[in-house]
Amino acid sequence: MKILFASLTEKAEIWVPLLRQALPHDEIVPQPDKSVDIALVATPPEGTFQKLGRPKLVQSLWMGVEKLLADPTLPRGVPLARLIDPGMVAAMSETVLGHVLDWHRHLYLYRTQQRSRLWRRVEQRMASDRTVGLLGLGELGSDAARKLLALGFNVAGWTRRPKQLPGVQSFTDLSAMLRWTDALVCLLPFTPQTAGVLNARTFAMMRRGGCVINVARGGHLVVPDLLGALDNGWLAHAYLDVFETEPLPGTDPLWNHPGVTITPHSAALTEPRTAVAKIVENVERVRRGETPAHLVDLQAGY
Repeated sequence: MKILFASLTEKAEIWVPLLRQALPHDEIVPQPDKSVDIALVATPPEGTFQKLGRPKLVQSLWMGVEKLLADPTLPRGVPLARLIDPGMVAAMSETVLGHVLDWHRHLYLYRTQQRSRLWRRVEQRMASDRTVGLLGLGELGSDAARKLLALGFNVAGWTRRPKQLPGVQSFTDLSAMLRWTDALVCLLPFTPQTAGVLNARTFAMMRRGGCVINVARGGHLVVPDLLGALDNGWLAHAYLDVFETEPLPGTDPLWNHPGVTITPHSAALTEPRTAVAKIVENVERVRRGETPAHLVDLQAGY
């Protein structure tokens, strides 16, 4: 089969040798044309989709697909698959655990005290005193939940449809979950229904002194509402990895806010060494005439 690799952000010099090694009998090409069978894409160059015929599959190189879905040139009626990369899932859980522990062990506060040469202990809490609320219990949320449970935290999760995970208290009513939540982690796909979910009403329903961790999309967060909740002391800290404008402009007030930790959309990156096997799995499914894995529900947006 002819397989297109098209991305302005993922490095072809890393991906293509791995793909050629894993698929030695297929042709990996850098330019689109009408004979392409499968298109592997992430931020494809402008005009890529118009040059394709009718491929058997468009395979995203990322887990999020909202930018592809918003592209009017995306070929309609062609299956679109998300990439569920084990390396990325593991990295996201590491980031979530790192931020939860930073807040739980007051490390963010001790860093501030160090700058002021202030020696002052804060009351210690046990992990079992805390509840981490996860917005989303998909591949990312489920993995993070298992690892948080292993550290002794109480874990709750909110999903659109009922979902049961061992040890996790699951909710379809967001308000009901927030009443128990100390640390709120957003791992949701970005859709019109989830836009602005991190807002003043959400924060007010959380327990006082908690934190917010947004590692999903910038559009999930209402920034003025967050700053208000930090400034009035309701929230202790916020960990933000994603923003509506990226890179975050140097003039943005979030940079200098003492209650905010910023990372440059680096919470979890696709790891080619682990992702290639998942791509190969879908290539082989297409070759056998089977349904590819992790197809996007166009109505749901993920």
